[in-house]
Amino acid sequence: MPFLAGNRPVAFPANGILPLSKTPPLLQIKALAVPNVAPVTLTLQARECLCLSGASGTGKTLLLRALADLDPHAGELLLADVASTRISADLWRRQVGLLPPESSWWEVRAGDHFRTGATLPLARLGLGEALLDAPVSRLSSGERQRLALLRLLANRPRVLLLDEPTANLDPENSRRVEALIADYRDSRPAGVIWVSHDPAQVDRVATRRAVLEGGRLQEAGGVTQP
Repeated sequence: MPFLAGNRPVAFPANGILPLSKTPPLLQIKALAVPNVAPVTLTLQARECLCLSGASGTGKTLLLRALADLDPHAGELLLADVASTRISADLWRRQVGLLPPESSWWEVRAGDHFRTGATLPLARLGLGEALLDAPVSRLSSGERQRLALLRLLANRPRVLLLDEPTANLDPENSRRVEALIADYRDSRPAGVIWVSHDPAQVDRVATRRAVLEGGRLQEAGGVTQP
């Protein structure tokens, strides 16, 4: 599927990887506006993990949904210097992938949500192959959460938007998720925006930190918007 760079059509790479260079950043967010949050401007480089914290109801989920182009928003988003307006919504959401707190499941059997023959690192998340044959309704919230992460990674996104991806997990499985995301971020390479309310987790995974408070996003070392 082609996208446009400037006014010139460019074929989307068969391997699903958009062009990557040191400049511009992987993801550029310019004056992104969501309800009750001042316009956000920041950049994200490949292999960075920006951890976002703040009280419930401050707009963190709304911000991630806007970045995934799931909700209407003002402002501009660019991936590898290509504007979101020049990429189809479906393609953008595969490349800028959101993992919500509760993922949707539309098939009865868990395995039917994955491509046939796809190799999944189930063991790395403490999951067994038998889960793929189980009805989704019989899975625990933690099993669904980990499978939803694998489903997201199967799309090979360039940016991961993670909304409390370990909220329903015990410490051991939380560490497994953290390790898998770190490996994906480094090997892809990908950028990560990770919402977490766990300060210890933020210490483990973040390369950058920001707090959403009073309708303003403040990043460690400075405020990201006027």
